Order: sequence, then structure tokens, then C-alpha cells
Amino acid sequence: MSWWQDMVCYEVYPRAFADSDGDGIGDLPGVTARLDHLKDLGADAVWITPFYPSPLADGGYDIADYTGVAEDLGTAADVDALTARAHALGLKLIVDLVPNHTSDRHRWFQEALAAGPGSAEREMYLFRPGRGAEGELPPNDWRSAFGGPAWTRVRDGEWYCHLHAAEQPDLNWRNPKVRDAFIEVLRYWLDRGVDGFRVDVAHALFKAAGEPDAGPGQHSDPWRNHLMPYYDQEELHPLYREWRALLDTHPAPPGAVAPRDRVMVAESAVFEPERLARYVRSDEMHQAFNFAFLEAEWDAAELRRVIDGSFSVPGAAVTWLLSNHDAVRPVTRYGSLRRARAAALLTLALPGSAYLYQGEELGLPQAHVPDDRILDPLWERSGRTERGRDGARVPLPWFGKQAPYGFTTAEADATWLPQPDDWAPLTVAAQERDPGSTLSLYRAALRLRRGHPAPDAAAPPEWLSAPGDAVLAFRRGRLVCVVNLGDGAVPLDSFALPGCSVLASDPLDGDALPPDTALWLLDSSSPEGSDDDLHD
Repeated sequence: MSWWQDMVCYEVYPRAFADSDGDGIGDLPGVTARLDHLKDLGADAVWITPFYPSPLADGGYDIADYTGVAEDLGTAADVDALTARAHALGLKLIVDLVPNHTSDRHRWFQEALAAGPGSAEREMYLFRPGRGAEGELPPNDWRSAFGGPAWTRVRDGEWYCHLHAAEQPDLNWRNPKVRDAFIEVLRYWLDRGVDGFRVDVAHALFKAAGEPDAGPGQHSDPWRNHLMPYYDQEELHPLYREWRALLDTHPAPPGAVAPRDRVMVAESAVFEPERLARYVRSDEMHQAFNFAFLEAEWDAAELRRVIDGSFSVPGAAVTWLLSNHDAVRPVTRYGSLRRARAAALLTLALPGSAYLYQGEELGLPQAHVPDDRILDPLWERSGRTERGRDGARVPLPWFGKQAPYGFTTAEADATWLPQPDDWAPLTVAAQERDPGSTLSLYRAALRLRRGHPAPDAAAPPEWLSAPGDAVLAFRRGRLVCVVNLGDGAVPLDSFALPGCSVLASDPLDGDALPPDTALWLLDSSSPEGSDDDLHD
């Protein structure tokens, strides 16, 4: 089994992780200095979100140079130092690849604007004439995922496509020059020693031929994403086979994993299991994010359906995640810390890979960001009706009784985004001293998970509960997980549960499992492992 098939990967949003130089903005040296936190937690890999030069129209996902480093985050030498330190700690390094769009400040786009209609430079992007007598209407009815039309008109009358912010023009992936350019980007970072790539909006690079109207209901139901003419096109898959072949063969520098041990992860917002399965065929992506699980309600029937559907591709590794830099934090989304802690044990018990987002291990809620400090383009493009994702990108609290909680030496009001005043009990330092803290829960769970791996990370769990039960109970090897999603406590003797309890998300009610609580047991009759963890 390859390392990535059951890895625990920790996502770092560098501007909100740790600041090393006192300017209030997290940076790469800050990440390097805090990598021991990830190692102590029990992570196997670290995924760093974009650290490339960017005007920050979309939090760094509007990239002006794919092989550069943003000045406020560090230098190329800082990337090398981070890579070396991660590898020295036994952590694999995954970086973001953002191929659907560039920044409007990227050299390619500036050259396209200057060159004018019909030029080779404009063929790097999706420039089109408008509709209407004077071309005054957008070329079609496509909507941006951030609100408003997915087209912006330039001075000479043409329109360019942007499925996200207007500052993020979409590339033309039918242009061989675009394909060639990204092969060189991949090679560059492989030569720098990265162990894999997370591919941003991997479902959106190609648009349907003729660019037909999409109709009503765009971006309203993620289960219909594959039906949109700008998503999930067949031409994606030959491209990803080309990238996979490169990853499997390009020489690795010292310290990096061997070529065939690299990993490529699709951020593909395709929810239909049969459609998502095409991204993880044996010669394409290694993994795809499981957004159906991320967005599932706290409901036993829905979660069981999503879990079962996630194993639709025999032999393919499955991923599980509760949060990321785009999602509302689980404490807030599920409505309580108690549910978030139970969801963590559910997630970490499932066979496959688990992705954690910074601060999840601290039980951080979604922070409120004042109107005048919101950076997310969703805020303005929605007419200030959607607050966006900034609440999940507030700087981490490391220690101390008040903001900035050790994130920076700058003043609290100088941090990249403001931190809440009530996070002192949630700092890493405070939770390290508390055996009942969420941080202690995550550390214990990851230690048990590592000690008792799933026999087959691509095989579904063995269900011990019946369909329709308000309790989810399943086995992965020696480890048994029970989660009560119902309204009342459930006597444990109502299930034929083998083994001895070793970890609970919250205290039990005598011999009953309270609502919104998860329990792990180890089956002492199984030959796998030892009994050492029975007293964790």
C-alpha cells in the first residue's frame, strides 16, 4: 500500500498559520518553525496552499507567477528550507497547482490585453465577442461561482471568461502553449523536491465546445455540477494522464519521494460517485477530494449513503475531510463542538486518507470578521449578502491570553485578519495542558489510527449497525467506531460490539453512548496489533 492511500494530510494556509517577521502576515519561515506541531499531531504530509506572487483578489488563488514566491511570504530559499525541514521530520510536502485561471496581473494576460482581438496572445485565454447588436451582451449565460456573470468586457469590446473573480481569467486549455507551460511548472516544482500536487478546480479546465448556455440553477446544487457546460468535460482526462505520466517518471531530487510514490489530488467538485470515479482511474489522479462527505448533514442515513458511495471505484483510495480553507468550520457547521469532535473520530476511523485543515485540531469555530475587514471577493460580488470564507482563514492561536495569541509579534489589530477576543482557551499551549481538549483528542486518535491501520485503505468499512439506525457502527481492521447521531443515549450492549473502549469524543453516560458522541474500541480478539493501546 502506498503511503498516500491512508495518509493524514494537514492543510496549511500560510498567511494565517504563523508569522516570523512581525508584519502580521503568516509566512513560509513561520510554517517551517511550526512544523513540529504537525509532527506531534501525527500528520504524514503537509499541503501548503498557494505561496506564489498574487494580488490577493482571491486569497492567493489568483496567481501572477507560477514559479515565484510572494514577497510577503518569503523567498525561494525559504521554500527550500521548508521542504528540507518537512522531509527531515518525515512529512511529505504537497503544493497547490492552480491551472484553471491566472491572475489578471499575470504576464500572459497583460500581453493578451495589449495584443488585441485575434492575436495569438489572446488564444491563451477565453476571449469571445459579445452577443447583441453591438456585442454589448456577454457571450452566454454562464455565472461566476462568486456571483454575477462569468464574463467581463475589455475596452476593445471583447469579453473574457472567468468562472471565479473577474481578476481570475480562465485559461484556454485547448491551446497547446498552455499545456506546455504547465508541464514546465510541474517539472520546476518536482525539481525543488515537492512530493505531490493538489490540483485546484480540477473539474473546470475545459469548457464544452461551442460554449452553450448553462440555463437556470447554476452553482445552486453541487450534485448537478457535472451537467454544467463549464465543468467535468471529457478532455480533462487525457490531460491528467499526461501529468500522471510525468509524475511517475520525472527524476526525484534527494529527500523527495520516489517518482512512483508521488501523489496528485483533484479538487473536483463533482459529487456523483460514478463521475468522480473517472478522476481517480489508475493512470490519472491518485485521489480526489470527497466533497459529498464534507457537505453531508449530521444525519446517520445521509452519512452512511455518502460513505458507501465513496467506495464506488474498486481499488481507488478514498479521501475524507471535514474542513478546508473554503468551508465553514465544523464546530459552526454542525452546530456544536460536541458534534465536531464526534465527526472527527468518525472521519479518522474510516479507511482511506484524511485531510485536516489548520485549526480543526483546536476545535476553532468559524470566526466573525467585521465588514470592513472582509477580503473574500464573495462579499462584494454577492452585493454584501454572503460573508464568504474569511472566517475560516483567521490566524491560528498559539499561546497567550489575548490576541494575537502568539501568531505574530505585531499588534493584534495588525494581523492579516482579526482574531476573536475569546480564543485564549483554544490556543495550542492551553490545550496541550488539558487531556480533555480537542487537540489532545486529535493526537490520541491519530496515534491509535497509526498503530492500527486499515488492512485495505481502498475497501469499505464493515458495517456493524443496520441501515436506518441513528447509530453508525463499523469496523476497520481491529478498530471499531460507534457514533450516536440520534437524540437519545444508546446502551452499548444493544450492539454486539467487540473489544475494549479506548477513546471517546466526550464522556460516556455510564454504559450508554450519549447523543453526538463517538467511541472507538479495539477488538482484543483480533490478531492484528498488540494490546498496548488498550490503555491510551
